[in-house]
Amino acid sequence: MTSIDPVPAADDLRALTPEQTEELAAGIRRLLVDEVTRTGGHLGPSLGVVELTIALHRVFDSPRDRLLWDTGHQTYAHKILTGRAGAFGTLRQPGGLSGYPSRTESEHDVIENSHASTVLSYADGLAKAHELQGVTDRAVVAVIGDGALTGGMAWEGLNNLGAAPHRPVIVVLNDNTRSYAPTVGGLAEHLAGLRTGEHGGPSVFENMGLAYLGPVDGHDIAALERALRRAADLGRPVVVHCLTEKGRGHAPAEQDETDRFHAVRPRPATPAAPAWTDVFAAELEELGARRPDLVAVTAAMLAPTGLSRFADRFPERTFDVGIAEQHAVTSAAGLALGGLHPVVALYATFLNRAFDQLLLDVALHRAPVTFVLDRAGVTGDDGASHNGMWDLSLVQLVPGLRVAAPRDAATLRRALREAVAVTDGPTALRFPKGTAPAAVAAVDTVAGTDVLRRPATAARDVLLVSVGTMAGVCLEAADRLEEHGFGVTVVDPRWIAPVSTALVTMGLDHGLVVTVEDGGRAGGTGSALAQALADAGARTPARTLALPQRFLDHGRRGDILAACGLTGRGIARAVVEALAHRDDDIRMDAPAPQPVGADQ
Repeated sequence: MTSIDPVPAADDLRALTPEQTEELAAGIRRLLVDEVTRTGGHLGPSLGVVELTIALHRVFDSPRDRLLWDTGHQTYAHKILTGRAGAFGTLRQPGGLSGYPSRTESEHDVIENSHASTVLSYADGLAKAHELQGVTDRAVVAVIGDGALTGGMAWEGLNNLGAAPHRPVIVVLNDNTRSYAPTVGGLAEHLAGLRTGEHGGPSVFENMGLAYLGPVDGHDIAALERALRRAADLGRPVVVHCLTEKGRGHAPAEQDETDRFHAVRPRPATPAAPAWTDVFAAELEELGARRPDLVAVTAAMLAPTGLSRFADRFPERTFDVGIAEQHAVTSAAGLALGGLHPVVALYATFLNRAFDQLLLDVALHRAPVTFVLDRAGVTGDDGASHNGMWDLSLVQLVPGLRVAAPRDAATLRRALREAVAVTDGPTALRFPKGTAPAAVAAVDTVAGTDVLRRPATAARDVLLVSVGTMAGVCLEAADRLEEHGFGVTVVDPRWIAPVSTALVTMGLDHGLVVTVEDGGRAGGTGSALAQALADAGARTPARTLALPQRFLDHGRRGDILAACGLTGRGIARAVVEALAHRDDDIRMDAPAPQPVGADQ
């Protein structure tokens, strides 16, 4: 491991000479490049804030002073300066350092946010708490990127900060002109004017009631310290505008115009199969060529969600709204009401942020909008905040929303074609991070439900309902169960919401129904199917095998699924236990046997 010899403690950090701080910055960058390119992680954002992080820790006394980061992927230098340099080789590895701030790792990590635009609201709340408790000797400092300021929640926070001139909060604006992609909209133009000095009159921040300092060279530690100390002395809400370069000090990242170095991943040992995202990208481009009414919407995630190919070919039909999922969804509803068919591509975890808009702005209006939820289920090394395990529970609540969970590349392409053909309401399809598995062929299709396996005997003991990519492990579980004499049918509904009548009919024909899904157990596909069976008057017991309803630590997707029992062996064991429990219930419900010799 590359070392910084040694990483100075807080008091020693403040005693460094200017030359020593520059040497420290260079050492941090060497460590970041060496370790993050090996382990994977958010390299570009963290390289851009090395000097800023050093200045913050020299001016303020963390954790007594509260340093808040939005988003947390720019905190690697912060981790190094707060005692975690020696563990950096474990970044994003099972049991190692989180790729985001983690309260269990360090008292210096105040909040665990990795979804953008939230930090100013945290800061507002902390400052109010200090005021109510008479605390006057602790600073609240919130670091936010210009990309994150495109999110509406950031402006809700600014609105409240500016309305309380007596309540000091230091907003450090890390302006590198991009988030995952170049910052878009009127804000980007305003900041550009502030950077060049061409903007006349007060800044938007001053108009909202905050003081404004800057722009400051975000790679000049001395200048940063002067600005931060002046901000602290003002005793009021203030924005310190810092100009930084994403990827600073690593030539490939500095010259990267496609943001490949925003997050880097270890080079795979063997050639990878096509990624789910790439399959979607190719199919959408092909559909776009045939459907001039198709438009694409992204929330600052053009390349990560696979929309770049569509955007390159149809730029006038592609809309990047910035880090603003709520606006993206309601804007898509407007596009649909205007006669177009929008495809909104999001990470599944970010659908959480736009649920109200999905429910009341899209579904209530029966707007034909297609949602493509990338990184659904367990994402692994990004940890709790990025696991897309909540989507199946959320979408079941939305009336009229049709949801597909493809099991392989072929069913993804088919589902997308079917989704954009719907004209009377919203649709969604979800798939996980990584590469698409080998194709799983259906042996039959019954009213739209794919039958992947029929029992080897006439017995119909178990109906295994596979959701999306669980097909492989469900088939493995069926093999194990058949070896022990159980008759197992494996089906893939493909369209999992609403629950189809064909699936309910199949459930009535089996002794036990087991749904296997990589979402949370509460309120997902299994819950919906159990309710549909109950509504049909079935006495067939139904079980759901899914993720536990808790925040999962970072780790490899396969390891996390295995720990949750979602393997062929784990599913087979759970089915056997459920069958035994069912048989016990049947015996309890049966009339008590008459003693031998009793009157008949």
